[in-house]
Amino acid sequence: MSVRELVVLGTSSAVPTRRRNHNGYFLRWDGHGILFDPGEGTQRQMRTAGLAATDITRICLTHFHGDHSLGLPGTLQRIARDQVPHTVRVSYPAQGEEYWRRLRHATPFRDTDAVLPQPVGGLGACPLGEEDLTLTALPLRHSVPAYGYRLAEPDGWRMLPERLAAHGVRGPLVGRLQREGAVTTGDGRRVELAQCARPRRGQVFAFVMDTAECEGALELARGADMLVIESTYLDTEEGLAASYGHLTARQAGRIAARAGVRTLVLTHISERYEHSEDPLFTAQAGQEFDGRIVLAQDLDRIPLPARDS
Repeated sequence: MSVRELVVLGTSSAVPTRRRNHNGYFLRWDGHGILFDPGEGTQRQMRTAGLAATDITRICLTHFHGDHSLGLPGTLQRIARDQVPHTVRVSYPAQGEEYWRRLRHATPFRDTDAVLPQPVGGLGACPLGEEDLTLTALPLRHSVPAYGYRLAEPDGWRMLPERLAAHGVRGPLVGRLQREGAVTTGDGRRVELAQCARPRRGQVFAFVMDTAECEGALELARGADMLVIESTYLDTEEGLAASYGHLTARQAGRIAARAGVRTLVLTHISERYEHSEDPLFTAQAGQEFDGRIVLAQDLDRIPLPARDS
């Protein structure tokens, strides 16, 4: 059975707190395991969450600030130590190549050739390497080069049993109809896929970290089933958000509303806020966005919404 869920490894911003580790997000999508922005403590959080290095098929870095990347050396060394047999592609802003090289070989270890760098730049169209998914990176607006990511599966079809029966399509013909788009039944009739199925939009996941409001964030989030987005500050610190290139919870909600998101996951919370202030994040985002809102907590497991029928 396929599993599509977000495992939250850390939800703090620049400084970890007692209850919020530095950033880290693991997206399990069927056979893919995508690790986003591994900050310090990612290895330990993965172990606590029951995740192994062999679960990682790709790593995506939005930028090279420490709270988003200082867990990378340990993660790569663990991939080598555990002799992960498959290729692990690592996407990161091409402008940060110098930092990638430093982190890639931060300390001596017995290396692996499983790790394949795949820097992104410009519009950053970045294919996953499998036919079933497309990963796209778009630039954000931050104090250093930063990119957000959008994971999407192709649109497909939902087969309708009653229409299949009415057109005499059964058994192996059903699979052929899905693969080839048309079949000929035993009595010589040609049946098109559209006669027995209705279009089904592919699921979309968007990941937007450190940024001010910008078109890139909006495009990444457009129509997403789940948007994971920074909401570092509350309204009272809107000026700080602007000066540092970050979002408030309200601004994150506004992006989600404009983009038509289904589930909004808020994270990257400043260390200045106490536990008692958590409800303010969802409340302020909710003044802009009327969909489902989740304020992420460390080690949460958040399933992607069920497919649209």
